[in-house]
Amino acid sequence: MNAAAAPLRMDASHGRAQLQVALVGNPNCGKTALFNLLTGTRQKVANYAGVTIERKEGHYTAPSGRSVRVLDLPGAYSLAATSPDEAITRDVVMGQHMQEAVPDLIVCVADATNLRLHLRFVLEIAQLGRPMLLALNMMDAARRRGIRIDTASLSQMLGMPVVETVAVRHGGANALIERMDSTQPSPLAPRPSSLAALPDLHAEVRAILAATVSIPRRTAAVDDAIDRIVLHPVFGLAILAVVMFLIFQAVFSWATPLHDGIADGIQAAGNWIGDTLPAGALRSLLVDGVFAGLGTVLAFLPQILILFLFILCLEESGYLPRAAFLLDRMMLSAGLTGRSFIPLLSSFACAIPGIMATRSIPDPRDRLTTILIAPLMTCSARLPVYALLIAAFIPQRTVLGVFNLQGIVLFTLYVAGIVSALAVAWVIKRLRRDQSEHALMMELPSYRMPHPRDIAIGLYERGMIFVKRVGGVILALTVLLWFLSSFPAPPAGASEPAIHYSLAGMIGRALHAIFSPLGFNWQICIALVPGLAAREVAVSSLATVYALAGEGADSGLQAVVASQWSLATALSLLAWYVFAPMCISTLATVKRETGSMRNVVVLAGYLFGLAYIASLATYQIAKAIGA
Repeated sequence: MNAAAAPLRMDASHGRAQLQVALVGNPNCGKTALFNLLTGTRQKVANYAGVTIERKEGHYTAPSGRSVRVLDLPGAYSLAATSPDEAITRDVVMGQHMQEAVPDLIVCVADATNLRLHLRFVLEIAQLGRPMLLALNMMDAARRRGIRIDTASLSQMLGMPVVETVAVRHGGANALIERMDSTQPSPLAPRPSSLAALPDLHAEVRAILAATVSIPRRTAAVDDAIDRIVLHPVFGLAILAVVMFLIFQAVFSWATPLHDGIADGIQAAGNWIGDTLPAGALRSLLVDGVFAGLGTVLAFLPQILILFLFILCLEESGYLPRAAFLLDRMMLSAGLTGRSFIPLLSSFACAIPGIMATRSIPDPRDRLTTILIAPLMTCSARLPVYALLIAAFIPQRTVLGVFNLQGIVLFTLYVAGIVSALAVAWVIKRLRRDQSEHALMMELPSYRMPHPRDIAIGLYERGMIFVKRVGGVILALTVLLWFLSSFPAPPAGASEPAIHYSLAGMIGRALHAIFSPLGFNWQICIALVPGLAAREVAVSSLATVYALAGEGADSGLQAVVASQWSLATALSLLAWYVFAPMCISTLATVKRETGSMRNVVVLAGYLFGLAYIASLATYQIAKAIGA
């Protein structure tokens, strides 16, 4: 049935029509945070039929008892759609989408600290004449910066209700809920048709801001002074390089005591379980599987949280769009624009949200190129592998009396991923027929001090994602690997550890013929297989394999690796994980976003080829020089 033609659903408990609300706004206005605050856990995410754009829908019950259905539409800068996301938003608010009912009320969310950008979109939607109100979000941040907004005058000039919200604060949407519940949505008065022209919209925005918004001159002056330095074509790039370098220094320097403490605690708990339980399958599963496997991965949580701490601070401060601007010229040489920077940066956390973030890229060829290179960004799942091998083989010493050598190596690995991504993008540009370039246009937000509460919430969310991943996918794979490594039992009179006769041992020795030129032993070959499901499983897999082989139970995986592997093997494995084929869930995301299995095959094939060649070259060169 055509949803747009269907009558509004009725609230059976009160006999009132259910209120259909659509949330719209520019990207990064806090719209989705407001959606989460309104609907809580009463929401679902699905794809629109025939496209890959997500459809977020939630419900809540207003104080009057009325049921409210809230639709979180993709972020858009204009109704003149230039990307698939913006096209969905345009069609829904204009009542032209075949799968959505016409909204009873449009709630346009705007960042109160950057109304100069957001008001133009508000005026565009107001021209439609549909029932509408404006939610001024991030009002707490605006007040901290000394920005004063006359909401009554703003409401009068716009011809619509204006409500203040703080989406990241409990109760920050109460005024919005009360306003939607107490008034009957009515169409806005028609606006002059001449305002459809972009210059007229900008002129009206300037007039409204002059009459209703007061921004301290000092704030603008400080922004300009900082931008003269951080956006300088030479000094700005140098500052960005130093910032990234210091981040990876901190990942090792700050996290080491926390990592060691967690690792020691988990090892002590595993030893206690081993001493308490009688010998048998359950004891082996808990000690050699769960504690040796999961515990090894969980100990790297501090490194991941420190990395995210810096990324969140850079994002909250307003620096990330400036980094995109700085890198635009470099990315143009590779056939991309600065628009690809944010999706690629997101891929440092995980390639999946990075690939999904490419929906905001208007040009289809730039979007596909960004998707194909996003897995080359060093995601957090690689960090446990990097940290294990760096700690085992790179001495913990200072360089020039200040810098941590281990942090320098980690920074080099991240740079290798970035350089490789740009190189692949450059090759793709040379292979395609259309080699035209697209200019980057973006609005730079004002600088702001990151709010500790927002940072804490962000770290908690990312930490819980990692912990749930450890307790979900990684636990299941660890148990499966333990089973494959324990059965079948060794034959009578066997002289080798039981794992040599197990299914996992057979798989490892079969793969060893393929990977031996890279310096990988059969234990590494076993770990590569579950690592296809989740890269960090490689560490837990190694811990389980060595524990079942009777090695590393007391000394720990790091000590075993350092004593049994050559430096050439360690460097080869590091090179492998710079390019290693991504996890299966990433491949599924690529299939969903591009709608093409061919792109999945191309992506997995070129990554495997790069990984094999890089590891082969690294191992052979390192072995030749005696590493």
